[in-house]
Amino acid sequence: MSVRRNTATISAVGATALIIGALTPGLADAHGALSTPVSRVSGCYAEGPENPKSQVCKDLVADSGTQPLYDWNEVNIADANGQSRTIIPDGHLCSANRDKYRALDWARTDWPATPVTAGQRSISFRVTAPHRGTMTLYITKQGYDPTKPLKWSDLDTTPIAAYDTVPSAPSGYYTFNATLPARTGRQLIYQVWQRSDSPEAFYGCADVVFGQTGAAALKAAPQAPTDAQIAAGESRSTVSHHGHGGTEPIATSDVATATPSSATLQAALSASAVLASGALGLLFWSRRRAGSRAGN
Repeated sequence: MSVRRNTATISAVGATALIIGALTPGLADAHGALSTPVSRVSGCYAEGPENPKSQVCKDLVADSGTQPLYDWNEVNIADANGQSRTIIPDGHLCSANRDKYRALDWARTDWPATPVTAGQRSISFRVTAPHRGTMTLYITKQGYDPTKPLKWSDLDTTPIAAYDTVPSAPSGYYTFNATLPARTGRQLIYQVWQRSDSPEAFYGCADVVFGQTGAAALKAAPQAPTDAQIAAGESRSTVSHHGHGGTEPIATSDVATATPSSATLQAALSASAVLASGALGLLFWSRRRAGSRAGN
């Protein structure tokens, strides 16, 4: 067999393997978190994973270690595919049903909260890997009890914001407006960022408090991580901060899984079958042609 025919055969087989690898989910990428208001995970990361200040963040590290904080921008489900309400059970919204982030679901009143008022508010999302999709924010209903696990029914069905994201964020942030309804006391803003170029989705919980705008409330408010803090912790992260190529396999609890959807798996198998058949056909043809020449 000539070098050219051998190379073509190897290329076809290699392409088959590449397609299977590309269509099989498993590795996580980091993509961002709410910065204004500050999400639970990014607030704890800003306090310092090795020496957090608030009791709830100290308890998070005692329960789950520091890795969830170093991976502050990776609360995701690889194959959500717009089915978040189906695959994330009540009580697991903030963690996206990921056991790694289970502490984010704690129903406690000492999560640092951002003071807010009713009306239009600017929202910022610190993005480390921008994608096309829609970022939707919901707020809890009046009467929400922060001492009980968050349920889907606790959220207003009408979002306070729906922002179409693009695969570019030169400033490092997505910035858009949300309209906060009249509320009192402690509430929670829930973020769902569903990609349109992939079935992947990202989630976040940000605690807010209405009616507390004094100095004490501002002092107790969570801070978002600075660029210097993000850069300093990047080497400790198990996921990619600038696009794809993370190293941490998707881990889930209860019902959310990282298995490919049947449609994705079927597409992968079909594509690999076509290329494999082509490779074998090329190999067979090459050998027949070589044998014919030898006989002559």
